[in-house]
Amino acid sequence: MKSKPPLHDLTEAELQKRLADARQELFTLRLQRASGKLTNPARVVLLRRAAARLLTELRERREAGEGAAERGGRA
Repeated sequence: MKSKPPLHDLTEAELQKRLADARQELFTLRLQRASGKLTNPARVVLLRRAAARLLTELRERREAGEGAAERGGRA
C-alpha cells in the first residue's frame, strides 16, 4: 500500500488542491447529513482535521517566507 507524502513535501499548489477537495467533500457530507443519508459520520471529523492540517502548513509556509523577506531586507 502506497502512503501519502508528508505535507511538507507537497508544493503550495498541491496543498491548495487538497484543501479545495477536502472542503468540497465536507460540503457534500453536510448535505448528506441534512438529508439523513450520511453513512460514515466519522468521515466529517477526519476531513475537518485534514483541512486544518493543510491550512496550518500553508500558514507556516507564508510566515516562514515573510520572516525570510524581513531578515533579508534588514541584513
